[in-house]
Amino acid sequence: GPQSQYYSISTREIFELKAELNSDKKEKKKEAVKKVIASMTVGKDVSALFPDVVNCMQTDNLELKKLVYLYLMNYAKSQPDMAIMAVNTFVKDCEDPNPLIRALAVRTMGCIRVDKITEYLCEPLRKCLKDEDPYVRKTAAVCVAKLHDINAQLVEDQGFLDTLKDLISDSNPMVVANAVAALSEIAESHPSSNLLDLNPQSINKLLTALNECTEWGQIFILDCLANYMPKDDREAQSICERVTPRLSHANSAVVLSAVKVLMKFMEMLSKDLDYYGTLLKKLAPPLVTLLSAEPELQYVALRNINLIVQKRPEILKHEMKVFFVKYNDPIYVKLEKLDIMIRLASQANIAQVLAELKEYATEVDVDFVRKAVRAIGRCAIKVEQSAERCVSTLLDLIQTKVNYVVQEAIVVIKDIFRKYPNKYESVIATLCENLDSLDEPEARAAMIWIVGEYAERIDNADELLESFLEGFHDESTQVQLQLLTAIVKLFLKKPTETQELVQQVLSLATQDSDNPDLRDRGYIYWRLLSTDPVAAKEVVLAEKPLISEETDLIEPTLLDELICYIGTLASVYHKPPSAFVEGSRGVVHKSLPPRTGMSPWVLGHPEQGECSGDGHLGPPVSGPPLAASSVQMGAVDLLGGGLDSLMGGSGFAAPGPAAPAAMGAPLGSGLGDLFDLTGGVGTLSGSYCSVWVGSISMDLVLTNKALQVMSDFAIQFNRNSFGLAPAAPLQVHAPLAPNQSVEISLPLNTVGSVMKMDPLNNLQVAVKNNIDVFYFSTLYPLHILFVEDGKMERQMFLATWKDIPNENEAQFQIKDCSLNADAVSSKLQGSNIFTIAKRNVEGQDMLYQSLKLTNGIWVLAELRIQPSNPSFTLSLKCRAPEVSQYVYQAYDAILKN
Repeated sequence: GPQSQYYSISTREIFELKAELNSDKKEKKKEAVKKVIASMTVGKDVSALFPDVVNCMQTDNLELKKLVYLYLMNYAKSQPDMAIMAVNTFVKDCEDPNPLIRALAVRTMGCIRVDKITEYLCEPLRKCLKDEDPYVRKTAAVCVAKLHDINAQLVEDQGFLDTLKDLISDSNPMVVANAVAALSEIAESHPSSNLLDLNPQSINKLLTALNECTEWGQIFILDCLANYMPKDDREAQSICERVTPRLSHANSAVVLSAVKVLMKFMEMLSKDLDYYGTLLKKLAPPLVTLLSAEPELQYVALRNINLIVQKRPEILKHEMKVFFVKYNDPIYVKLEKLDIMIRLASQANIAQVLAELKEYATEVDVDFVRKAVRAIGRCAIKVEQSAERCVSTLLDLIQTKVNYVVQEAIVVIKDIFRKYPNKYESVIATLCENLDSLDEPEARAAMIWIVGEYAERIDNADELLESFLEGFHDESTQVQLQLLTAIVKLFLKKPTETQELVQQVLSLATQDSDNPDLRDRGYIYWRLLSTDPVAAKEVVLAEKPLISEETDLIEPTLLDELICYIGTLASVYHKPPSAFVEGSRGVVHKSLPPRTGMSPWVLGHPEQGECSGDGHLGPPVSGPPLAASSVQMGAVDLLGGGLDSLMGGSGFAAPGPAAPAAMGAPLGSGLGDLFDLTGGVGTLSGSYCSVWVGSISMDLVLTNKALQVMSDFAIQFNRNSFGLAPAAPLQVHAPLAPNQSVEISLPLNTVGSVMKMDPLNNLQVAVKNNIDVFYFSTLYPLHILFVEDGKMERQMFLATWKDIPNENEAQFQIKDCSLNADAVSSKLQGSNIFTIAKRNVEGQDMLYQSLKLTNGIWVLAELRIQPSNPSFTLSLKCRAPEVSQYVYQAYDAILKN
């Protein structure tokens, strides 16, 4: 097509360019290099000219040199052997008298990602890091981070990291900022390394540099300050004082980074300090100013303000007016503003807010109007004094007869009834007039709930509910469930006249329905009513708890973590980085410093307690127990719809990059033959093998017992306690013939969905192939989840042991073990159980040990070994005590294996 000639380059053109590049005339050379770069920019392949372009490097013309370097960066990767030719020129350029050329050479060196060349670059880089010109030093600092990305070991061996640390105390603010940026970048990929080892002296240097560097430099320094933990409130206050002037910066990113530092360190200031009040006052104006920017920036600012208002509403409590919606705001800004208005609503400003909301409810944008009507209801629930006005406002809106307004109003009035029972029921008559216009499931369900709940006050309640029954099977599940309950309530309140109605709904819900939720509820009511009507009354008409006001608040530990990410994507998504960053093994959970007057430990280290954010064990729900012997094929879908993707044969996407394949012997003989399917369709057996490189895998043996060839294998895990999930698709390379077996090692990761199982280490697996889906469940040994950084510091260990309540301590006996203390210690260390201290008390050895699970839960152990006694005593303490028994099983298995 016409495009292709544009992207390929003819031999003639190459030939002409070659001749021009080798011309003696400087101008001609320069023009030729420009043509080459122009071709390269539009995507033509000019790599054939590599040697000719590289020959032009030796020039003192800065413009020409820049072009040659640009070419070099682009093609060095595809032509590594030729790129080595350029090394000498780099080395020379790094000693050029012109600092711009020295910096250019260093910058280009960092962009050439070719292993062979990197070692040649160390010497020039070392010189440039100590160059007398700050421009060269700041460029070299960033180059170290780029080099670290290509070859981390090399950078560490060459001592560049120490040089970078020295640059933090450089006299030039830009060099300091770039050194901080480079170190932060490296530290992010190596969370355990203590690179940015900040102390009051280095913090002082950073704060001095803060006033004089460029805006991006300021952001790097502020982000680095936010990770620092001041030793006491005095230091926190002095840092805040020096960061506050950044709030008036023109760049909104600088402002947000400064807000983040102040929000973090405010945790450490006591609220009685005068300074605390001053700081609150200073934080409001910059946030308000952000709202006068263009809409996209306003949106980011509003998402951040939403977090700040949840954490410290007092900052913006007098600024309600700026969150009022302007007619020309885009919808996404309007909806965010509405959200914040409700969060700031209080008795003092509720009149203003309601007047605004009432106006919004007459706008043209449907989504916005709906949200405004909901907001009126939320105000009623939040500020009790305003409830009456809110209800009358909602009634006025219902009188407008605008369909979607009426429906939203009914949904929120239902919640107002639940918050203030026996107060506003007089409006029910008005609601009933609008019954026929309701067509949305949520509004229909709300109306049915109201009729059922207040059946004794509505004369024609039975007729109203009967009108819904006619199209029972066309209703959505939500409506069917509400209708069933409402009719049962009505029957219990007026048994004589509604006998037929209740029988009709019970048979519709049970015999004529195939929805399991509906049938279950129907049968429960049926049995209750037929066996014990008095009990039925107590169950169905019980007193209901009042609903709470703010239902959409972010959970406190997650909120604290998000405050640490103000000004980043996490604060816009309202999710921690681990939830949306690919391969987020390196993401460290951040948390706010401990509040004043608290023991410093509990909040300071989220990874110590129940891991903040998404790491903790979910609510205690357990999946259906599976008998390992006979499982009805295909009849039970354990994965709750999760297998649809498999059944559809749409291929199985593997989450994240594949972990390295397994090494080492399978552990635990009890997991030998997990499973033999009835009917002889196929057997699966598996064992786990824990790998010391920090990856986990599962070894499976698949045997075909069917009479036909099996192919198209895929695997899926049900949600489980630690989020175990396959890290790659199930690789069965050739179809499996009858009676043939294949052994597979499946790499696993722990980024799947979490649901607490019973037992905790239960894993339900589904393997699908062209014949059927096979389910089995297996118990995995917990030690495959012990991570490498599970060694706790001694001081921390003592503090933690004291801090975990005594009722969380569990004791176990490990019988028939003849190893001595040192052998025990080294054997356990092989499975990432670390000995922190060893004491000898009255002839018995005490080992104090720690380990950490993949979801951040720490387990502390005391192992007591008596020389003459083959039984050891193991005491375990953990904030999630349900883990202890499985940790004990792991200890037992490791020591006896």
